[in-house]
Amino acid sequence: LSAQCTDKRVNEITKELFVKYQSPRDFANAKQNTLEKDIHSAGFFRNKARSIIECSKEISEVYHETVPKTMRELTMLSGVGRKTANVVLGNAYGIPGIIVDTHIKRLSSRLGLSQNSDPTKIEFDLMKIVPKSKWTYFSNALGDHGRTVCISRKPMCSGCKINHICPSAGILN
Repeated sequence: LSAQCTDKRVNEITKELFVKYQSPRDFANAKQNTLEKDIHSAGFFRNKARSIIECSKEISEVYHETVPKTMRELTMLSGVGRKTANVVLGNAYGIPGIIVDTHIKRLSSRLGLSQNSDPTKIEFDLMKIVPKSKWTYFSNALGDHGRTVCISRKPMCSGCKINHICPSAGILN
């Protein structure tokens, strides 16, 4: 759901969605048009509904209703890329991963942590400089900073706690 959609919107949708669909099997058995209506406000709802249903079928049939615990297995699921796999690994299973969403991508550039624009390359750049045990925490903290302080269009550099080490501080306002 999160592709091209705000975290706020995803959280609003999932609140009702997880009441209606409580297991991978429930999602796997969902009717495409019904799920589309349930997630319509997330945008790209047709493709997202299709991916959710297919991914849920794979989890139900191949993994016996258990979400896999490896990057390889997760990224083989329909609609799951490295970002989503790292979110699942880090937040559900405690397996460290660098999550590169739009906020981490933007801040990695602003903070001079990566010169790359490709999320996978950024992920590997950050892996080299952030201790593995901190990957998930770092990603979540940097993402939160990007959503609340170092926002895309008008970053709040004057109130930023790390503006003293940021090469972009003040020049973006």
